[in-house]
Amino acid sequence: MTQRRLGRSELYLEPLVFGGNVLGWTLEEAEAFRVLDAYVSHGFTAIDTADVYGKGKSETILGNWMKARGNRGKVLVFTKLGSEMAPGKKGLGAGYMVRAVEDSLRRLQTDVIDLYQSHRPDAETPQEETLAAYDRLVKAGKVRAIGASNFSAGQHAEAAAISKARGFARYESDQPEYNLYARERFEGPLQDFCVANEIGVIPYFSLAAGFLTGKYRSAADFGKSPRGARMERYLNDKGFRILAALDRVAAETAATPGEVALAWLVAQPGVTAPIASATSVAQVESLGRGVRLQLSAAQLEALTYAGK
Repeated sequence: MTQRRLGRSELYLEPLVFGGNVLGWTLEEAEAFRVLDAYVSHGFTAIDTADVYGKGKSETILGNWMKARGNRGKVLVFTKLGSEMAPGKKGLGAGYMVRAVEDSLRRLQTDVIDLYQSHRPDAETPQEETLAAYDRLVKAGKVRAIGASNFSAGQHAEAAAISKARGFARYESDQPEYNLYARERFEGPLQDFCVANEIGVIPYFSLAAGFLTGKYRSAADFGKSPRGARMERYLNDKGFRILAALDRVAAETAATPGEVALAWLVAQPGVTAPIASATSVAQVESLGRGVRLQLSAAQLEALTYAGK
């Protein structure tokens, strides 16, 4: 499987990132180990989490798994900071970042984070302060590369200018919400900036919390999973139009709607690897088929049109 470089960093990964938000939420440790084992057995290496997922539980499970398997050197660990962990423990201020990285390293049972990401912009902290702190972490060997999540094109442009002027480590990745249904936040200025500046894109909600799998087609389906409550916003003309297009292409390719949705995302300009979660070995196998599926130009165009 062809690896893709993340931005201009030294990180190379296959076109799929495991979404660690499920660890400790819908996937407890014993089953998480089995699912993560299946993920790496299919040739994938990158796993994304955040300190706030389960208030540290996701990072802890990931760290326990890597220690039990002795495979830290074979996987890429992506995590995030900035979201509120407890009163007074949030944001991208330099002082807090020093404490947050040590907490994440301890939970992950590692001495380096491959990709450390700002979970969301911090309006109370100047970007120069944050980037200077990141630069110190990179130079100290605690972090290999840095990235941002939920940033606008303007915020990325400001950060890039600061990093260039000061010689700081730059954001090598962007983590936006992006999928066949939700496209307005990424397509346009943000996508253009990322492509022009070689910033790797690792979208979250790649399957729209499961809607693009075709699992939720009416209100009667909301009880199928803990994420079902989020599905109402997708059950509209646009959502049904997308599902119909996914069904057509799935029939043409002998794939599932979710696999087709991932194949479409992998083919979009700027996208390095979509983030997708799995709670079973079967789901991991389906994710792998999806990112390896090659769609024709006509199929990609039909899907793109359906999602407008």
